[in-house]
Amino acid sequence: MTSPTPNPDRPSEADKAALFDAVATEHAAIYGYGIVSAHSSPDENELVSQALAQHRERREAAISRLTEGSAKAPLPAVGYQLPFAVNNPVDAGKLAVRMENDSAVAWRAVIEQATSEQDRAFGITALTESAVLAARWNQVLGVWPVTVAFPGGSE
Repeated sequence: MTSPTPNPDRPSEADKAALFDAVATEHAAIYGYGIVSAHSSPDENELVSQALAQHRERREAAISRLTEGSAKAPLPAVGYQLPFAVNNPVDAGKLAVRMENDSAVAWRAVIEQATSEQDRAFGITALTESAVLAARWNQVLGVWPVTVAFPGGSE
């Protein structure tokens, strides 16, 4: 298996690279929520709408942070490979949890690499929002515990 070609626009500075990667993760989550929306039950429409709005708002704010720092933002991919088939509301909920956990990992990296208080605060808010959404989806799925002690980490 070959590894993907590195993005030439990805900044070399660790703080900007982490933010770049987080934006790419947000692009993927926005795409993924289209799949979640198509397969969720009507009872989850409000949660899907809230999650999608949060990811879009966060992506736009993160892109602004990157461009203000003279870095390019990643473009969304034409399509994304799902980690598993999504054919029903349970699969949709599991995909949502997976995307929120992936987002938490990306935002935790931003927090760890941030060189400014503003970027760290932005990352903390993003990580918290992702953790809350993951917990809400776990609640929909009936998963216990609904949250983890350290979102975005392997602890």
